[in-house]
Amino acid sequence: MEHLTKDFKVGKCEGQKVVDGETMPLVLQPPEPNSSNDVESLVLALKKNKDWFEQMLIKNSAVLLRGFNVQNAEEFNDIIETFGWDDIRYVGPAPRTHVHKRVWTANEGPLSEFIYYHHEMVLIKEYPKKLILFCETPPPEGGETPFVPSFRVTERMLKEFPETVEEMDANGLKYTFTALSKNSTGSMRGRGWEDTFGTSDRAEAEKRANALGMDVEWLPNGAIKTILGPRSLTKVFDGRKERRMWFNTVVGMHGKELSSALMADGTEIPANVVNRCEQIIEEESIQFKWEKGDVLFFDNLALLHGRRPSLPPRRVLVATCK
Repeated sequence: MEHLTKDFKVGKCEGQKVVDGETMPLVLQPPEPNSSNDVESLVLALKKNKDWFEQMLIKNSAVLLRGFNVQNAEEFNDIIETFGWDDIRYVGPAPRTHVHKRVWTANEGPLSEFIYYHHEMVLIKEYPKKLILFCETPPPEGGETPFVPSFRVTERMLKEFPETVEEMDANGLKYTFTALSKNSTGSMRGRGWEDTFGTSDRAEAEKRANALGMDVEWLPNGAIKTILGPRSLTKVFDGRKERRMWFNTVVGMHGKELSSALMADGTEIPANVVNRCEQIIEEESIQFKWEKGDVLFFDNLALLHGRRPSLPPRRVLVATCK
């Protein structure tokens, strides 16, 4: 039984699925329709049930707090800080703006673009265990944050391409990504290297990149090309039923204008493998729709997530935790 505390009621939402006996996302609402549903009461309930809540997050991979009237970044930050989870600085190509304390905007790239499914900071040595999203302004159309149980992708890819998957996992994959010096919100991958590494000094940027497990190459136009890998294709994390998570970004980076994903020896990944993987990820996706005030917790070790194109306005804020 999901509900083990009187401080929350288990609800439902559009797009919810049961995967291998687990409800995704698990929806938690105020215990009574006419009960106090302010953020102060929510914070008290979360403090009281911290261990239980984290167990539910690991068990279900996604937990949605709905109906608690969360209004802004300040209240969202209060919820984040309830748990005592350490903050982790975002490193990646998405253009983002700091809003309040631990709260940032989600990817500020054009809303017309689809942000492909990924584990947050999947290629960096230290990646967040938890990703927390808050919907301040739901879009009038589209703009969902779909997510995918990562182990299901591995299971299906192993059934269809067992030898190729095991080879890629054993040898690892290499990735490249190119970033200009300055930020640009004209692209969903428009974060410049100065913002990414927190410095405009090339030597210091290179030092910080190396510390994150990247090699770098400076380009004539001032851009930086980062080289990562080899990185394994799948990972198994403690407490998650020994599942092999599809912990990579093969589809998202393969054959793109500013990025690449290659076999460890530098040869191309078979196109049919990449194309079929893209189909499987979409087939396994859970199409969650936002409502104003929603707070959504992801187990970043277990889920890939993305963003559907939408009409404006849409404002979703984010925090990443160790």
